[in-house]
Amino acid sequence: MMQIHLNEKEYIAILKPNGRLSEGDFTSARDIIDPFIENHGKLNGIIVYVETFPGWDSFGALISHLKFIDGHHKKVLKVALVTNSIIGDVTEYIGKHFIQAQIKHFEFADLDKAKKWIITSKK
Repeated sequence: MMQIHLNEKEYIAILKPNGRLSEGDFTSARDIIDPFIENHGKLNGIIVYVETFPGWDSFGALISHLKFIDGHHKKVLKVALVTNSIIGDVTEYIGKHFIQAQIKHFEFADLDKAKKWIITSKK
């Protein structure tokens, strides 16, 4: 299960995975994020906040994750990966070649720095 918090004032979604990611996690994220983007035209950022990357519970969940990225990377200005997992560095490096949103990795203790980066830095 993944907790999804939408900060409507700052236009930021915070995704907190609790265990392996499922197809339903990405359906829930779309159900919360997509209406906001439809009404406001964009999202300043998504923060993925997890100490270590949990992986996916199925191949279908991985495909749902990739579809979520494909459907949102042009509508989200920045993605902050707030994690102690090496996947943060790898995703930052690889992602910048494939998605439009800026990506930056922060250590798990640096959630406030990630929020500030989304709110204050220019794209």
